[in-house]
Amino acid sequence: MKIVVTDGHSLNPGDLSWEKLKLLGTCEIHDHSEPQDVINRTADAEIILTNKVVLSREIIAQLPKLKYIGATATGYNVVDTEAARERNIPVTNVPIYATRSVAQMVFAHLTNLTSRVAEHSQTVRQGRWTTSKDFCYWDYPLVELEGLTMGLVGLGRIGRATAKLAAAFGMNVLAYDKYVTDAPDKEIELAELDGVFRRSDMVSLHCPLTSETDKLVNAGRLAMMKSSAFLINTSRGALVDEAALAEALNAGHIAGAGLDVLAVEPPAADNPLPAAKNCYVTPHIAWATKASRARLMDAAVANVKAFLAAQPQNVVN
Repeated sequence: MKIVVTDGHSLNPGDLSWEKLKLLGTCEIHDHSEPQDVINRTADAEIILTNKVVLSREIIAQLPKLKYIGATATGYNVVDTEAARERNIPVTNVPIYATRSVAQMVFAHLTNLTSRVAEHSQTVRQGRWTTSKDFCYWDYPLVELEGLTMGLVGLGRIGRATAKLAAAFGMNVLAYDKYVTDAPDKEIELAELDGVFRRSDMVSLHCPLTSETDKLVNAGRLAMMKSSAFLINTSRGALVDEAALAEALNAGHIAGAGLDVLAVEPPAADNPLPAAKNCYVTPHIAWATKASRARLMDAAVANVKAFLAAQPQNVVN
């Protein structure tokens, strides 16, 4: 079997190994592929692994030898799954690999917003502490998490992992999930969606992007939030109306935001959020710890191995 990896760099920039995949067939691994390169690079492929490279109906139609598509991610919207199904080409994903890493990033953003470690460290580096009249100083309100309310939108694996971390910090946990009718853990209180935005001291998003959740965080829901509240998004960028969030931040209607995702990635130069007041944006790295990527690599290889054994797993089409 000829295996082509269209864009392996994000999964493995050099600190992991492709050897287990290479044991399964003849491998051609590309760090990146531009749209105009995809058909030439995959023309003879029987197996394709893709992360963000689009495999549209038009592209799939031009790949006569193709038998299998593996998404090296949980999301698989880059693949036309219906076109693949019509050709009896299974499309697989990796549903579980980054739960702990993403929950950790939620609290990296949250503790940054509440303690401002990086900014205060920078003032010390600049020499300000050496000239201070007092033994300490702070430039922002310092917020203790214990006793505050963490609001979760979505109670899948990552939402529940985040809830456990919040409980460990002594926080109250409020959550909304349209598919959950009974709280899965004793520390979680279920609430209506708008109630989560009104009552929470920080809201963290953990739901998929659908027609219902597109711009779920809009001007109306931002107006419901406390002026002292924070918004965290490690899920999908388009869950947030970015212009509305930038306006709310700049006007001081909410206290801050920590975002690991944006609606378009990489963002346009005029995206208003990186420059918005008290807004901290990281470049979609919540999933990217080495431990998480190693699990993703192993699972992606296991998916290929299962397909070759005529027992495909994690099929999404």
